[in-house]
Amino acid sequence: MTTITIPRSSAKKKKLIAVPREEYEAYISWLKRIKSTRVFDPTVSQKRALRKARRNLAKGKTLTLADLERELDTSR
Repeated sequence: MTTITIPRSSAKKKKLIAVPREEYEAYISWLKRIKSTRVFDPTVSQKRALRKARRNLAKGKTLTLADLERELDTSR
């Protein structure tokens, strides 16, 4: 069984967690991937359109895909 000794001065200052090195390295690589991804920041008009879409959904004003295809076919 592996025994780890942590100095009392370190234990008082911080919360410590012991994990296997492989899991720690996987976590670090995951963090790097997450930080490298771009975050969607909607514009004011996109936020407004989203609010309108949510209100329409709440009111039941929805259109199924089949209905949309039918409407697109008849308009041609």
